[in-house]
Amino acid sequence: MTYYDIFNGDADGLCALHQLRLVEPRDAVLVTGVKRDVRLVEKVDAQRGDELTVLDVSMEENAAALIPLLARGVRCLYFDHHSSGNIPVHENLRAFIDTSSGSCTSLLVDRHLDGRMRPWAAVAAFGDNLDETAHTLGASLQLVPKQLERLAELGRCLNYNGYGERIEDLYFPPAELYRMVSRHRDPFDFIEHEAAFGVLRDGRANDIARAAGLTPVAETEAGAVYVLPDEAWSRRVVGTLANDLARSRRGRAHAVLVAKPGGYSVSVRAPRERPTGADALCRRFAGGGGRAAAAGINLLRQVDLDRFIREFMDGF
Repeated sequence: MTYYDIFNGDADGLCALHQLRLVEPRDAVLVTGVKRDVRLVEKVDAQRGDELTVLDVSMEENAAALIPLLARGVRCLYFDHHSSGNIPVHENLRAFIDTSSGSCTSLLVDRHLDGRMRPWAAVAAFGDNLDETAHTLGASLQLVPKQLERLAELGRCLNYNGYGERIEDLYFPPAELYRMVSRHRDPFDFIEHEAAFGVLRDGRANDIARAAGLTPVAETEAGAVYVLPDEAWSRRVVGTLANDLARSRRGRAHAVLVAKPGGYSVSVRAPRERPTGADALCRRFAGGGGRAAAAGINLLRQVDLDRFIREFMDGF
């Protein structure tokens, strides 16, 4: 019998798995990748009697690989907050899905575990740009503002590491970063004792500094579109830049595009005051998906750029 832990390479996926394994330790094969690498179940050749734990990747994107595994006799525990499509009804599947805009996978795991590892859920919520939720979790733990600031910094650094087109763009492969995190029951211990935290903090700050002063290629009161060059720092900074823009102008939608061969990768953030519509917009383009508040397109073709900008502005 083989266990597989399959998780998104961002803060939410990593912290969701960490919470589970702190309570339910298990030796498992780790299956992960960059944040945009969401079709992870297809990378597993599981057999009857094996067990999957899947965290923070869309069931809709993984259904084609998941359904045959369930039929083969593979058991699966699934937590996620992205678009699910039709959730299979099968005796081998236990699914905890919540696609509401205020949810994230680590919150679902936090509920499942009755809050036993809640500091890590707060880290994930900060990383997933759910600051109000994270502060609510922190208040339940009686954390003071300085402690919350440290957890917010950790969450944003862990999330930052997931952004890139390929593993080589990242500061740490997500599986390696998870193994470092897994040594620490307390997130403050990770902050104080892991050199990786300093690498992520400084690298993130340097990349953000490079993005400072960018001007949008299209802008209205309702939305703004930015385009970054085809460079590793751009691929790393795209998510953080999108989140920072969303926080700074809560009533405005933002799209951040990064040039790549054949077109652009796209990150969209709906207005924080009206956190809906990002997924609907991105799904109009091949390779697009996500959730209502934050979504993306893996490859927006160059010929579709003007159409995307027009529909983005019209949609928000």
